[in-house]
Amino acid sequence: MIKIIKNANVYSPEPIGKCDILILDERIAHIDSNIPVPRGLGEVEVFDVRGATIIPGFIDQHVHIIGGGGEGGPATRTPEIQLSQITTNGVTTVVGCLGTDGTTRHMYSLLTKARALEIEGITTFIYTGAYEVPTRTITENVRNDLILIDKVIGVGEIAISDHRSAQPDLSDLRKLAAEARVGGMLGGKPGLVHFHVGGGPRGIQPIFEILETTELPIAMFTPTHMNRNPELLEQGARFAKAGGKVDITSGPEAYKGIMRLLNEFNISIDHITISSDGNGSLPKFDADGNLIGLGVGSVRTNLETWRDVMIKGHVPMEEALKILTTNVAQNLNLQGRKGCIARGADADLVELTDDLEVNRVWARGRLMVDAGRAIVKGTFE
Repeated sequence: MIKIIKNANVYSPEPIGKCDILILDERIAHIDSNIPVPRGLGEVEVFDVRGATIIPGFIDQHVHIIGGGGEGGPATRTPEIQLSQITTNGVTTVVGCLGTDGTTRHMYSLLTKARALEIEGITTFIYTGAYEVPTRTITENVRNDLILIDKVIGVGEIAISDHRSAQPDLSDLRKLAAEARVGGMLGGKPGLVHFHVGGGPRGIQPIFEILETTELPIAMFTPTHMNRNPELLEQGARFAKAGGKVDITSGPEAYKGIMRLLNEFNISIDHITISSDGNGSLPKFDADGNLIGLGVGSVRTNLETWRDVMIKGHVPMEEALKILTTNVAQNLNLQGRKGCIARGADADLVELTDDLEVNRVWARGRLMVDAGRAIVKGTFE
């Protein structure tokens, strides 16, 4: 199928002005000021967006696609995510993960759900593992998962500085990271170690110690939830200045952490990403570790946080877009394919309304959302 999006105001994420976008099958084939509708090549679908803004589809590198939680017992396990929850919020690529529960949530189920979502229309990857160390895997170990299983791009989310973690010592974490490094190299993957960072006073000190005592590169480590408290954010600034990327969990106040990194610590926005923790549990504990409240993460918070960074933080659109597009693509070794609007890239595109809501979404060239509503839904929606 040939598609042409005409009269688009394109951010790639850098602004490239008013353009037409030619889509062949799943890829962007051409971008130009005026692309005539070809004749004699079969059906051509034309979308005249009349000057609306088109941006790259968002990449969410932390989504509990089969649900998570359970910290309050079996009745508090969160549900699986549905396709329309993802696409209607402008997300076209997700990385699925387990969390606290690696017993009743299985790596086999995570892999199967990722394959299902990809069949339904979006792009998916997964981390192997869960909070605990030694962590859960599909094959015998992390290295083999990375080498042998196409969708596995790293290990995570591994819990540190949290009362729900396995309290791993430094040697455990070094070995885990070494397996991810070699497995990533042999499997042609980024080989990431995606850390859940709790509110404990050590913060990401274990990551700094790994970097100081091994030859492992900083780019393979992704600590998330770095806006959990002010002290952790300060560690994140140090991590970013050393060359790492700081992942902020999106939400109502998340933009404040991002603005603090930019303005107080002078961190380049190129070193900041955001992710939603979508469909994961958002537990609240008292000082003694007792559960006192529970919520559920939403992929929508990505869109809301991105808008807050632009509107409340006065960051230009092309810069703010990086935290959900190019920066994440670089982290996942997907640059040139995802997170951009360019020839040869996947046709993952979002058309915005004037008030920066999602109007249309194309994922790998297929129209998934129109007028803000999902026109392609999951099998059981």
